[in-house]
Amino acid sequence: MPKQELPESDSDFATRVTVETRLRAVTEVNDGAPVGEVAERFGVSRQTITAWRKRYEAGGLDALVDQSRRPHSSPGRIAPDAEALICEVRRHHRRWGARRIAYEMTREIGNQAPSRSTTHRVLVRNGLVNSQEQQHKRVYKRWARETPMHLWQLDIVGGVFLVSGREHKVLTAIDDHSRFVVAATVLLLPSGPAVCDAFLAAIARWGAPFEVLTDNGKQFTGKFTRPLPVEALFERICREHGITARLTKRRSPTTTGKIERFHRTLRRELLDETGAFESIKAAQAAIDEWVHAYNTVRPHQSLDMATPASLFRSQATQPDPPSAAASAGPDEDFSSPPLTAPPAVNTAPLPIEMDARVPPSGVVVIAGLQQIWVGKNYAGLTVTLWIHLTCIHILLAEDVIKTVPSRVTTADLQRLSLRGVRIGRSDPAGTAPIVVGASRRPTPIELERTANRDGIVVVRGQELALGTATAGTRVTLRFDAGLIHATAGNMLLKTLSNPFSWDEIRLIRGARPATSALPAPPPAGPQSVQRRVPKDGVVMVAGQRLRVGRTHAGTIVTVVVEDHHFRVLDGIAELSLHGRTSTKPIRNFNATRHQQR
Repeated sequence: MPKQELPESDSDFATRVTVETRLRAVTEVNDGAPVGEVAERFGVSRQTITAWRKRYEAGGLDALVDQSRRPHSSPGRIAPDAEALICEVRRHHRRWGARRIAYEMTREIGNQAPSRSTTHRVLVRNGLVNSQEQQHKRVYKRWARETPMHLWQLDIVGGVFLVSGREHKVLTAIDDHSRFVVAATVLLLPSGPAVCDAFLAAIARWGAPFEVLTDNGKQFTGKFTRPLPVEALFERICREHGITARLTKRRSPTTTGKIERFHRTLRRELLDETGAFESIKAAQAAIDEWVHAYNTVRPHQSLDMATPASLFRSQATQPDPPSAAASAGPDEDFSSPPLTAPPAVNTAPLPIEMDARVPPSGVVVIAGLQQIWVGKNYAGLTVTLWIHLTCIHILLAEDVIKTVPSRVTTADLQRLSLRGVRIGRSDPAGTAPIVVGASRRPTPIELERTANRDGIVVVRGQELALGTATAGTRVTLRFDAGLIHATAGNMLLKTLSNPFSWDEIRLIRGARPATSALPAPPPAGPQSVQRRVPKDGVVMVAGQRLRVGRTHAGTIVTVVVEDHHFRVLDGIAELSLHGRTSTKPIRNFNATRHQQR
């Protein structure tokens, strides 16, 4: 019986054709044909024909078969132990990608750890990456505040289930700059008072931010309440703490993308893994423990693998200011009372410091309070702002490069001190302050003056601007160290820098020693302005047109300026309510002469 031959495969056929082709080329060259002509006829180079001849002479037909191009050694390839470690880490942490695994291995073994691209190739080679089609998502504009405690993003998320089957929601708040979670409170009921209690607890722990950003939920705003808009409890808390409450556009969740991304991480890494909780207390304890690891241990790719706690700074993270007794010299005596007058209460806040990056324009803005020209030659550099009631110093590498008069008030400094700034050093532009005992402290001096129609008081030829709201008011000017406090009754109107020396102050007509303590600053609240309605019935407040109506032409109305609304009043009757769209400051509080004519 003849032996049956197996059919030739496609790969074997291709190999046989390749060997025969190369053998014919080598044979023609050996028979005397020019190498260049043979190379041109077979479509290869002269070097290739010569290589075929050498291989044929050394090994015969077997040497004409295609040889492997794999290198004999790969000194740059990752070690088998490191590859096994990458695969093991991936199996234990299935949500970690190549970047996180490479980062963790760098923390463990240092510079010998593989790079991110090498780690990804290892995962692909071992089948630990699911191949998927590339999806071209929408391109969003990324934004973030430059400093911590500038903006908090707040939202409410569900998904906390109890064994009884009831679902609870969580109020979450995250710092926009550092991604630090400042609040994650399980709510018994997702009501407005419960949300406000959790928000107040976060403020008491970390301090008040400059701004908060929320969606248009009824817990956060009463702007869309029907039939008339109202001020929600959350908005009132923001107004009382000097916080600017900002709202997103409707159906625009990408504006609060940071808090939404945090919700996704919270669900995947905690809520989906733990299941139902026994009680709200157990759920809160589990969330607190996870949030602590999220803030202090878990690196973030958006922060270049830094932890949020390393970038976060608030009132709770600042050291306590040194006391006067600790800073005094050994010969100072704080126990003896003054001999001439009762002890004066110094309510002036301490100086503060904050860092700011100089923009290309060269103008640095201090929280919307004052603009300072630093210079375009400093653009891109980070400077330190030393802020006090008398002056503002701009420091670069501990050197004062500019000093300007300060326009911030006591209330402004108190508001800034709650927002993540640090306590300022002694005056960097002057000599070291000498701390004197209470017995040798100059006694504050006060005098009375009447502000003119422009709100200006003249003392020894110096004009002190107190604001048009004080026009015609009898005010008391209290000279205390380097400050002048203007009071009326039991209310502190304004604090200014003192341009006079003590010898000049004693010569002022009507000056007398102060016998009473300085009153506290006025509480924060909505501002009121007056406008005379023109013929067209439209008044202008903070750059925004408010249509009151032509029927009220010639009437002086009062406009109550709130965070989100303008209320136009005629006496106690409300004429109209307008949503506030302008963020410009109010400069004119009284009806002008042009309007009165």
